[in-house]
Amino acid sequence: MNTPSSQGPLQGKVCVVTGGSRGLGACIARVLAEDGGHVVIADIAGERADKAASDLREQGFQASPLALDVGDETSVQAALAALRERHGRLDVVVNNAAIDITVPIDELAGGDWERVVRTNLTGPFFIAKHAVAAMTGGSPKQTAGHIVNIASTASKRAWPNAAAYHATKWGLLGLSHALHAELRPKGIKVSAIVAGGMRTPFLLDRFPDIDPDVLQDPMNVAKAVRFVLQQPDETVIPEVMVLPMRESSWP
Repeated sequence: MNTPSSQGPLQGKVCVVTGGSRGLGACIARVLAEDGGHVVIADIAGERADKAASDLREQGFQASPLALDVGDETSVQAALAALRERHGRLDVVVNNAAIDITVPIDELAGGDWERVVRTNLTGPFFIAKHAVAAMTGGSPKQTAGHIVNIASTASKRAWPNAAAYHATKWGLLGLSHALHAELRPKGIKVSAIVAGGMRTPFLLDRFPDIDPDVLQDPMNVAKAVRFVLQQPDETVIPEVMVLPMRESSWP
Protein backbone atom coordinates (compact mmCIF):
# COMPACT_ATOMS: atom_id res chain seq x y z
CA MET A 1 0.00 0.00 0.00
CA ASN A 2 1.37 3.39 -0.94
CA THR A 3 1.82 6.16 1.59
CA PRO A 4 1.32 9.93 1.26
CA SER A 5 3.97 11.77 -0.71
CA SER A 6 5.32 14.92 0.92
CA GLN A 7 6.73 15.99 -2.44
CA GLY A 8 4.05 14.57 -4.74
CA PRO A 9 2.92 16.36 -7.89
CA LEU A 10 -0.39 17.28 -6.22
CA GLN A 11 1.14 18.52 -2.99
CA GLY A 12 -0.78 21.57 -1.79
CA LYS A 13 -3.56 21.09 -4.36
CA VAL A 14 -7.25 20.60 -3.63
CA CYS A 15 -8.96 17.82 -5.58
CA VAL A 16 -12.69 17.04 -5.63
CA VAL A 17 -13.88 13.58 -6.66
CA THR A 18 -17.63 13.14 -7.11
CA GLY A 19 -19.03 9.72 -6.32
CA GLY A 20 -15.78 9.28 -4.44
CA SER A 21 -16.89 7.01 -1.60
CA ARG A 22 -16.60 3.65 -3.36
CA GLY A 23 -15.73 1.87 -6.60
CA LEU A 24 -13.75 3.82 -9.16
CA GLY A 25 -14.27 7.07 -7.24
CA ALA A 26 -12.61 5.64 -4.14
CA CYS A 27 -9.66 4.44 -6.24
CA ILE A 28 -9.28 7.88 -7.83
CA ALA A 29 -9.40 9.51 -4.39
CA ARG A 30 -6.64 7.22 -3.17
CA VAL A 31 -4.22 7.81 -6.06
CA LEU A 32 -4.69 11.58 -5.82
CA ALA A 33 -4.09 11.43 -2.07
CA GLU A 34 -0.99 9.30 -2.63
CA ASP A 35 0.31 12.08 -4.88
CA GLY A 36 -0.04 14.56 -2.03
CA GLY A 37 -3.38 16.14 -2.88
CA HIS A 38 -6.02 17.15 -0.37
CA VAL A 39 -8.88 15.00 -1.61
CA VAL A 40 -12.48 16.09 -1.10
CA ILE A 41 -14.71 13.03 -1.36
CA ALA A 42 -18.04 14.33 -2.63
CA ASP A 43 -20.94 11.91 -2.58
CA ILE A 44 -24.70 12.02 -2.28
CA ALA A 45 -24.30 9.33 0.40
CA GLY A 46 -22.88 11.54 3.14
CA GLU A 47 -22.19 8.71 5.59
CA ARG A 48 -20.18 6.81 2.99
CA ALA A 49 -18.20 9.96 2.19
CA ASP A 50 -17.47 10.45 5.91
CA LYS A 51 -16.22 6.89 6.23
CA ALA A 52 -14.09 7.01 3.06
CA ALA A 53 -12.44 10.28 4.10
CA SER A 54 -11.87 9.00 7.63
CA ASP A 55 -10.22 5.83 6.32
CA LEU A 56 -7.82 7.87 4.19
CA ARG A 57 -6.96 10.21 7.07
CA GLU A 58 -6.22 7.23 9.32
CA GLN A 59 -3.62 6.16 6.77
CA GLY A 60 -1.97 9.58 6.84
CA PHE A 61 -3.60 11.12 3.78
CA GLN A 62 -5.32 14.49 3.48
CA ALA A 63 -9.02 13.94 2.91
CA SER A 64 -12.35 15.48 3.80
CA PRO A 65 -15.96 14.48 3.05
CA LEU A 66 -18.61 16.50 1.26
CA ALA A 67 -22.25 15.42 1.12
CA LEU A 68 -23.34 16.65 -2.29
CA ASP A 69 -26.05 16.07 -4.87
CA VAL A 70 -24.31 16.99 -8.12
CA GLY A 71 -27.68 17.59 -9.78
CA ASP A 72 -28.54 20.45 -7.41
CA GLU A 73 -26.89 23.59 -8.83
CA THR A 74 -27.41 25.70 -5.72
CA SER A 75 -25.67 23.09 -3.58
CA VAL A 76 -22.83 22.65 -6.08
CA GLN A 77 -22.19 26.39 -6.29
CA ALA A 78 -22.23 26.81 -2.51
CA ALA A 79 -20.01 23.78 -1.91
CA LEU A 80 -17.31 24.75 -4.40
CA ALA A 81 -17.31 28.37 -3.24
CA ALA A 82 -16.95 27.17 0.36
CA LEU A 83 -14.04 24.91 -0.60
CA ARG A 84 -12.28 27.80 -2.31
CA GLU A 85 -12.88 29.98 0.75
CA ARG A 86 -11.61 27.30 3.14
CA HIS A 87 -8.56 26.18 1.18
CA GLY A 88 -7.84 29.27 -0.91
CA ARG A 89 -7.90 27.29 -4.15
CA LEU A 90 -9.49 24.52 -6.19
CA ASP A 91 -7.20 22.65 -8.55
CA VAL A 92 -8.84 19.44 -9.77
CA VAL A 93 -12.39 18.18 -10.12
CA VAL A 94 -13.17 14.65 -11.27
CA ASN A 95 -16.72 14.13 -12.53
CA ASN A 96 -17.12 10.49 -11.61
CA ALA A 97 -20.62 10.22 -10.09
CA ALA A 98 -22.99 8.24 -12.30
CA ILE A 99 -26.06 6.02 -12.14
CA ASP A 100 -27.93 3.76 -14.57
CA ILE A 101 -31.44 2.41 -14.97
CA THR A 102 -31.11 -0.76 -17.03
CA VAL A 103 -34.51 -1.37 -18.63
CA PRO A 104 -36.02 -1.36 -22.15
CA ILE A 105 -37.15 2.01 -23.46
CA ASP A 106 -40.84 1.17 -23.05
CA GLU A 107 -40.26 0.49 -19.35
CA LEU A 108 -38.11 3.57 -18.69
CA ALA A 109 -40.14 6.06 -16.67
CA GLY A 110 -39.76 9.75 -17.38
CA GLY A 111 -38.67 10.40 -13.82
CA ASP A 112 -35.94 7.76 -14.06
CA TRP A 113 -34.71 9.23 -17.35
CA GLU A 114 -34.48 12.66 -15.74
CA ARG A 115 -32.66 11.27 -12.69
CA VAL A 116 -30.01 9.61 -14.85
CA VAL A 117 -29.56 12.75 -16.96
CA ARG A 118 -29.40 14.96 -13.88
CA THR A 119 -26.69 12.84 -12.26
CA ASN A 120 -24.61 11.83 -15.27
CA LEU A 121 -24.74 14.93 -17.48
CA THR A 122 -26.33 17.93 -15.79
CA GLY A 123 -24.25 17.27 -12.67
CA PRO A 124 -20.90 17.40 -14.49
CA PHE A 125 -22.08 20.59 -16.21
CA PHE A 126 -22.85 22.20 -12.82
CA ILE A 127 -19.57 20.99 -11.34
CA ALA A 128 -17.54 22.26 -14.31
CA LYS A 129 -19.36 25.60 -14.43
CA HIS A 130 -18.77 26.42 -10.79
CA ALA A 131 -15.32 24.83 -10.68
CA VAL A 132 -14.19 27.27 -13.35
CA ALA A 133 -15.34 30.16 -11.16
CA ALA A 134 -13.50 28.69 -8.17
CA MET A 135 -10.33 27.93 -10.13
CA THR A 136 -10.09 31.37 -11.71
CA GLY A 137 -11.11 33.22 -8.56
CA GLY A 138 -9.00 31.38 -6.02
CA SER A 139 -5.49 31.94 -4.72
CA PRO A 140 -3.37 34.50 -6.60
CA LYS A 141 -0.78 31.72 -6.86
CA GLN A 142 -3.21 29.50 -8.77
CA THR A 143 -3.04 29.97 -12.51
CA ALA A 144 -4.58 26.74 -13.75
CA GLY A 145 -6.98 23.91 -13.04
CA HIS A 146 -8.00 20.55 -14.42
CA ILE A 147 -11.45 19.03 -15.01
CA VAL A 148 -11.53 15.26 -15.58
CA ASN A 149 -14.72 13.65 -16.87
CA ILE A 150 -15.22 9.91 -16.45
CA ALA A 151 -16.89 8.75 -19.64
CA SER A 152 -17.37 5.14 -20.69
CA THR A 153 -17.29 2.88 -23.70
CA ALA A 154 -21.01 3.67 -23.58
CA SER A 155 -20.00 7.02 -25.11
CA LYS A 156 -18.64 5.26 -28.21
CA ARG A 157 -21.10 2.49 -28.99
CA ALA A 158 -24.44 1.23 -27.74
CA TRP A 159 -26.14 -1.89 -26.41
CA PRO A 160 -29.79 -2.57 -25.53
CA ASN A 161 -31.66 -1.45 -22.40
CA ALA A 162 -29.37 1.45 -21.53
CA ALA A 163 -30.82 4.38 -23.49
CA ALA A 164 -30.51 6.95 -20.68
CA TYR A 165 -27.00 5.88 -19.75
CA HIS A 166 -25.78 6.00 -23.36
CA ALA A 167 -27.40 9.38 -23.95
CA THR A 168 -25.66 10.85 -20.93
CA LYS A 169 -22.25 9.33 -21.60
CA TRP A 170 -22.27 10.42 -25.25
CA GLY A 171 -23.33 13.84 -23.99
CA LEU A 172 -20.61 13.91 -21.34
CA LEU A 173 -17.92 13.13 -23.90
CA GLY A 174 -19.23 15.93 -26.12
CA LEU A 175 -19.37 18.33 -23.17
CA SER A 176 -15.81 17.39 -22.23
CA HIS A 177 -14.43 18.15 -25.69
CA ALA A 178 -16.42 21.40 -25.89
CA LEU A 179 -15.00 22.55 -22.55
CA HIS A 180 -11.51 21.50 -23.63
CA ALA A 181 -11.79 23.94 -26.54
CA GLU A 182 -13.43 26.68 -24.49
CA LEU A 183 -11.33 26.65 -21.33
CA ARG A 184 -7.80 26.33 -22.70
CA PRO A 185 -7.42 30.13 -22.97
CA LYS A 186 -8.20 30.32 -19.23
CA GLY A 187 -5.42 27.86 -18.43
CA ILE A 188 -7.88 25.12 -17.45
CA LYS A 189 -7.31 21.64 -18.85
CA VAL A 190 -10.21 19.28 -19.57
CA SER A 191 -9.75 15.53 -20.06
CA ALA A 192 -12.15 12.65 -20.66
CA ILE A 193 -11.37 9.13 -19.49
CA VAL A 194 -13.24 6.57 -21.58
CA ALA A 195 -13.32 3.60 -19.23
CA GLY A 196 -14.17 0.03 -20.11
CA GLY A 197 -15.85 -2.40 -17.71
CA MET A 198 -14.46 -2.50 -14.17
CA ARG A 199 -14.79 -4.75 -11.15
CA THR A 200 -16.86 -2.26 -9.16
CA PRO A 201 -20.29 -2.34 -7.47
CA PHE A 202 -21.68 -0.37 -10.44
CA LEU A 203 -21.49 -3.55 -12.54
CA LEU A 204 -21.11 -6.40 -10.06
CA ASP A 205 -24.10 -5.45 -7.89
CA ARG A 206 -26.45 -5.08 -10.87
CA PHE A 207 -25.22 -7.99 -12.98
CA PRO A 208 -24.41 -10.88 -10.63
CA ASP A 209 -23.85 -13.27 -13.55
CA ILE A 210 -21.11 -11.16 -15.13
CA ASP A 211 -17.67 -12.78 -15.31
CA PRO A 212 -15.31 -10.60 -13.22
CA ASP A 213 -12.36 -11.90 -15.22
CA VAL A 214 -13.46 -9.96 -18.31
CA LEU A 215 -13.41 -6.72 -16.30
CA GLN A 216 -10.48 -4.59 -15.19
CA ASP A 217 -9.29 -3.42 -11.80
CA PRO A 218 -10.69 0.11 -11.24
CA MET A 219 -7.30 1.12 -9.88
CA ASN A 220 -5.96 0.85 -13.44
CA VAL A 221 -8.45 3.48 -14.58
CA ALA A 222 -7.64 5.63 -11.54
CA LYS A 223 -3.99 5.55 -12.59
CA ALA A 224 -5.05 6.84 -16.03
CA VAL A 225 -6.60 9.81 -14.22
CA ARG A 226 -3.27 10.32 -12.47
CA PHE A 227 -1.51 10.12 -15.85
CA VAL A 228 -3.52 12.92 -17.46
CA LEU A 229 -3.08 15.09 -14.36
CA GLN A 230 0.68 14.66 -14.39
CA GLN A 231 1.25 16.08 -17.87
CA PRO A 232 3.49 19.16 -18.15
CA ASP A 233 1.82 22.55 -18.07
CA GLU A 234 2.22 22.91 -21.82
CA THR A 235 0.44 19.62 -22.59
CA VAL A 236 -3.15 18.42 -22.22
CA ILE A 237 -4.70 15.04 -23.01
CA PRO A 238 -8.31 15.64 -24.12
CA GLU A 239 -9.29 11.95 -24.23
CA VAL A 240 -7.85 8.57 -23.31
CA MET A 241 -9.47 5.12 -23.45
CA VAL A 242 -8.69 2.42 -20.86
CA LEU A 243 -10.00 -1.08 -21.62
CA PRO A 244 -9.69 -4.52 -20.05
CA MET A 245 -8.01 -7.02 -22.37
CA ARG A 246 -11.16 -9.14 -22.47
CA GLU A 247 -13.69 -6.29 -22.64
CA SER A 248 -16.84 -7.53 -24.36
CA SER A 249 -18.44 -4.14 -25.00
CA TRP A 250 -15.69 -2.96 -27.34
CA PRO A 251 -14.29 -4.67 -30.46
